[in-house]
Amino acid sequence: METIMPNAGKAMGQATPPAQPYDPAYDPLKSATPGAGRDYAPTYWIGTAGEPPADDGPITQDTDADVVIIGSGFTGLTAAIFLAQEYGIKATVLEANRSSWGCSTRNGGQAQCASGRLKRSQWIQRYGLDTALKLHRECLDAMDTFKGLIEDIDCDPQPGGHLYVAHRDKVMPGLEKEARLLRETFDYDARILDADTVKREWIGDQEAAGAMHEPEGIGIHAGKLAFGYLKKARALGVKVHPASPVQRFESRGGVHYLTTPGGTVKARAVGIATGGYTSQSLHRELKNRLLPILSNSIVTRPLTGEELEACSLRTRQVITDTRILRHYYRLLPDNRLQIGSRSAITGRDAPQKKYEALLIGDMHRKFPALEGIQVDYSWWGWVDVSHDMMPRIHQPDRGESVYYALGYGGNGVMYSAQAGRRLAQWIAGHGRSLELPIFTSRLPFPSVRETIESPAFAPFRRVGQRFLYRWYYLKDEVL
Repeated sequence: METIMPNAGKAMGQATPPAQPYDPAYDPLKSATPGAGRDYAPTYWIGTAGEPPADDGPITQDTDADVVIIGSGFTGLTAAIFLAQEYGIKATVLEANRSSWGCSTRNGGQAQCASGRLKRSQWIQRYGLDTALKLHRECLDAMDTFKGLIEDIDCDPQPGGHLYVAHRDKVMPGLEKEARLLRETFDYDARILDADTVKREWIGDQEAAGAMHEPEGIGIHAGKLAFGYLKKARALGVKVHPASPVQRFESRGGVHYLTTPGGTVKARAVGIATGGYTSQSLHRELKNRLLPILSNSIVTRPLTGEELEACSLRTRQVITDTRILRHYYRLLPDNRLQIGSRSAITGRDAPQKKYEALLIGDMHRKFPALEGIQVDYSWWGWVDVSHDMMPRIHQPDRGESVYYALGYGGNGVMYSAQAGRRLAQWIAGHGRSLELPIFTSRLPFPSVRETIESPAFAPFRRVGQRFLYRWYYLKDEVL
């Protein structure tokens, strides 16, 4: 893969310095910051998106800003876009490394009608039917927000819906029940497909025991979308400063002082949109409130016509399977197969080839005809998972003008656009009209069975994660 060269964007008369090497072992629970000016991960999205657009260069002196957004990914850039479009506020965006360096250029590019990791039936169990219906409407509105934002961005959209593939016979009754709930309670046209129909008319996944098709779902090119958001934001007057990690965050007298390597930015309000790359020390309200987990992704060489036929790859819609440790996959516009799933637990272990090998083995199991096919791209990235599996767009302290939008749990490609819109709403002073639980409560600390919540559990999260991964494997593959 070609190395992407730094752009020549300028801020305060200074050119953007050459990028520092990509750090494959970065770990948000261990590192004080994500780095300073590091290059992109070697993803398919970066390798095929073209030259990154110009930015405004790193911060080089002390400066004032009305609003600062920390993080230049999907959420941070869309928040800045909505602040400019709807409220006339031109934000300053601070990025530790290169624009959209984190989650936004390492995901699977699947825009699904979801917020967090819980199903609609689980919403009802947790919040009650009335709130679940409102959350569903929020997701539908979010999809409209997303579609509106990408209308003028060339990000290779693949619309048509989402195929949710049952990976074993035993999960079909639950899938049928969920589809019936979606149709009858949420008025959402989910339909069940039997195994023969899936393999004959949709996709030849040899594990497929059937599937649920839902009408909303779009595949996108994550790199082109990120670069499109950057262009759109800067055209609206937003300043985007890469290589400017926030090394110290202090608030005094209602003013926030954000110290970067090149200078301190003084701001009236701050929005935090750092996703799975949120450092433990960034802000006191975020310590131990997110569990970053790793996801691996691979992209093959372009498939031949014979290989496409052998795998019955007849749809380009986004696809996931029903594993707890789910796979997400699809046929890309250039006829490559992309597939992703869980990875290592720590950043130190992430570069081990065994995790790529496991994912390649999973691909072979689903599509035996692809055994031995060349893999052109392989990467991993951190996903921001909240401890209760639902995101938060919230002002944690009503006396302080600090807000965050975090915790999408792997469903941020689409919902990040709405989260950016809601974050802008909060920053502009209109957030208190938002009534859903994802807007009115903090990200929770770790808990035991969602009953006893405490930061004291935080040091043991990765021990628990190892245990859960083993248990999830047994539930997914054996029991």
